[in-house]
Amino acid sequence: MARIRLTFFCELDSQPLDDLLTSALIADLAHMNASLSMGLRDLSEQRARVVQRLNRANIPVVAWLLLPKEQGYWFNLENAQQALAFYASFKAWSAQHGLRWDGISLDIEPDIHEVTRLAHGDFRLLPRFARRLFDRRILQRARSLYIDLIAEIQADGYRVDSYQFPVIQDERLARSTVLQRLVGIVDLPVDREVWMVYTSFVRRNGAGLLASYGPQAQSVGLGSTGGGVDGDFGKFTPLTWEELARDMRLAWYFCEDIHIFSLEGCVQQGFLPQLKAFEWDYPLLIPERGLAQANRFRSALRALLWVGTNLGAILFGAFAGLLAWKTAQAILRRRHGGQN
Repeated sequence: MARIRLTFFCELDSQPLDDLLTSALIADLAHMNASLSMGLRDLSEQRARVVQRLNRANIPVVAWLLLPKEQGYWFNLENAQQALAFYASFKAWSAQHGLRWDGISLDIEPDIHEVTRLAHGDFRLLPRFARRLFDRRILQRARSLYIDLIAEIQADGYRVDSYQFPVIQDERLARSTVLQRLVGIVDLPVDREVWMVYTSFVRRNGAGLLASYGPQAQSVGLGSTGGGVDGDFGKFTPLTWEELARDMRLAWYFCEDIHIFSLEGCVQQGFLPQLKAFEWDYPLLIPERGLAQANRFRSALRALLWVGTNLGAILFGAFAGLLAWKTAQAILRRRHGGQN
């Protein structure tokens, strides 16, 4: 069986993190040869001690950089400067405590306040979206700052990961930046890109989306089993064990690098024994109907993004065609009149 690289996301404050990562759980991670992507919700002494425990146990830990919620929490178009400042603080904190990191991750998602308001039906943000959509300089400035940050991280000797929604691939195929400008995300050149294909949020056809994006993915993020900030967006039902097992096997069919959100959710639901004994090489049926639906959705999305990107050229072409038709009609009328 091919080697599987398994990483668990963990997005807890320091005290719950300390409580969760017992010696027994650290031993379970070692048994699974798993890595941990730790969401840095603070840079505290207590969190540093937890990282030191993981370092001593030789558990690879990825520093998942996060901002305070008042700054947007995830990295996006409008907080690149804060992201640079946070990395400087993170470096000083890591050096102070002698922490070792397997890599650094940039979580690229819209502003958490925007997501929360939209989830609760507040659409008064539309003017803000329109401003970003029509001001290309916002994306250009943000991307330049993030590229500088990536270069700095790599110069410090770290691999750079990013967590992206998989629709970023459709934006690339459409040669568009409409989606980035509209929702505030940024397409970045990193060493490893993890596509967050969380079927818990699209249960009706989650497996189809996973089957559609899986073959193109460098790494796949699965979930959610609970935890993190999911509760901020209203009622949420985490994956069952059967759903997670299906997603794990389906993802592995396409990709050997798999992330699971989240460790705390898996522990809370009692999934660790099954995960430790998990049989990856197991009969699997590709969800053909769901795959076809997902591919149709993606084709429509790419067409929409292409139209949005080329709207000016389309309108110009339509106007030029109308003008040419009117001119031809006028010439024909003059000729017809002259013959009479």
